This record gives sequence, C-alpha cells and structure tokens, in this order.
Amino acid sequence: MSSARQPAPPRPTSRDVARAAGVSQATVSLVLGDKWRGRVSAATAERVRGSARDLGYRPNFAARSLRMGRTRTALLVVPALTNEFFARVYTGAAAVAAEHDFGVVLYPSPDGTGPARDPFASARAALDGVIASSMAADALGALRGADLPLVMLDSDPGDHGTAARVNLDIADGMRQVTGHLLGLGHRRIVHLASAVDTWTFAVRARALRDAVRDVPGAVLRTVTAPLDVRAGREAAEAVLGSPGPLPTAIVCDDDILAAGACKAVRRRGLRVPDDISVTGFDDLALATAVEPELTTVRLPAEQVGERGMTALLDVLEGRPAEHRDLPVHLVVRGSTAPPPTA
Repeated sequence: MSSARQPAPPRPTSRDVARAAGVSQATVSLVLGDKWRGRVSAATAERVRGSARDLGYRPNFAARSLRMGRTRTALLVVPALTNEFFARVYTGAAAVAAEHDFGVVLYPSPDGTGPARDPFASARAALDGVIASSMAADALGALRGADLPLVMLDSDPGDHGTAARVNLDIADGMRQVTGHLLGLGHRRIVHLASAVDTWTFAVRARALRDAVRDVPGAVLRTVTAPLDVRAGREAAEAVLGSPGPLPTAIVCDDDILAAGACKAVRRRGLRVPDDISVTGFDDLALATAVEPELTTVRLPAEQVGERGMTALLDVLEGRPAEHRDLPVHLVVRGSTAPPPTA
C-alpha cells in the first residue's frame, strides 16, 4: 500500500521572522542585509538573527538581486596566471565574496598585459563591480564604458577614476631588503628589475635608490628583465660577465627573477650566498623550493584579495572603503650573508 507524499513545509518568510522576533519586516530587512547599525539596537539585531536561525530562514538572494538591480558578481582582472600571487589574491577575494553571497569571476588578461575583449556581452548587465591588479590595468579598456565601480590593487594613489584602492607598503618592503643587505656590509649592489612598466615596480626601484644614495661607498647598478626565470638568469649572467668588480648582492623585483639570478651565479662557478647574496620579493612557494632558500619580502596576497572584495562591497553599499596600506615583512633565509672579505 503506497502512502501519499507529504507536501514540503512552506519556506519561512521574512514575515515569519518578523513575527517571531516581534519586529517589523523592515527591521528584519535591515538586520539581515547588514544595514542595521545606527538604526536598530544590537540586542534587537541579535534577536532577529536568532529568530532567523531558529526558523531556518534563508533570504531569497535571486529575488533580492532583481529588486536591487544586482547580479552579486564581481570581476577580478589579473595578469595571465603564471604567478601564484594572483591565485592567492583570488582565494582571498572569493572567501569574502562567499560570506556575502557574491561570486567572483576570474579574468586573466590573455597575454599578461595589453587590452582584452569584453568578457561578457554586456559587462554592465553581468557585473556589479571590478577588482583589478595594476599589472593588468591595460586589459580594462573594454570595461571602461560599463560605468562599473572599480577597485584597483597595488596601484598609483595619484591616479583618479577608481572607487577604492588596496595597496601594499611596497616601498617599505624594499627598504627592509636594502637595510638588511647594507647591515651585512654589502656595498656593490645590482638591482635586477622587472621590465613591466607599472607603479609597483617603479616604487621598488625608487625605494632602493633612495636607500643606498647616501651610504658611503655604495654603488647601485640596474638591469631589467621580463618576469621569467630564464630572462632573469640571462640578465644576471650579463652582469656577472661584464668588466669590473663583481656585485656582492643582487636585489630582485620578485622571486622568479631571483631564481634566475641564483642559476646565473652557480653557472659562473660562484656560490650563493658565500660569493653573492640574492634577494627576492613576494615569498612565493618558489622561494623555499630553491637552494639555498630565498631571503625575500612576504606579501599578504590573500589579504589583498580580501581587502579588495571588502572595498568593493563597501562601495556598493555606500560605505567609505579603508585606505590603509597593508604591511609587508622581510623573511631572512639562506640566500643572504655578509659579503666575501677578499
């Protein structure tokens, strides 16, 4: 004998939550939309949240998105994903987005830099906002006319046209590196700089120049290379094969270039750090994969993504976004030591 299927219980509504908490539906909307501060007491907000939990109430975000004209989707524009830093930025952004029932679409610029086509038939209709690395800024051309809130990561504070900005204290990171090397006694320093023309690398170069400028006997030479291990090795080999005294330290704009510099030193028959110290920047997994492990600057990549998504949410809700630079930290490992005495 078959039994009739029992109908599913009706889904709890905001009206049910309001009745259980003894408040109006407007108050429920304020609390569950996280707009209650300054309008509703903390005790009432907690009572509303408790009633929602007890009833198993879940807001209908699809319906609410239609009412608000929101898609609850953000676009993260980064260089081509050849660098784990941006994968970690995405992880941080996606974690914050998930807490607010947002999605994050990752859009790597096809060639790392340069213009890219609009990833959607209509970005304005498909997105609520854009978070973009300054290293992929040129790829934003197709989105400029969409009139979307734009949060820039690691970009020039003097540039206008952005809704918010999330920066790392890159200059301090390079000052920490330089102070470490100068403190060890290094005076002949080569800067293996990124050939990518962006604000973040210009800041590194300027901070390094400023740090060594007034140090007696300090000599700084700069060479550039694309962000690639082979290119870094070739640029460092050219320096090590040039006339004159060898440098005692090579300061690299990132860990990828530093890995190339370490290979160049070994191919020259020299040792890191006994003959030449090498430093990186970023603290990628690569930094501990090479031998000796790299002295480098740790950048909080996931926190950059978290702060970027939080800033976009603040902009969308009409709140001021935080503008304090994120701190970075020197991590001293085996690739640096005092210069040789000879």
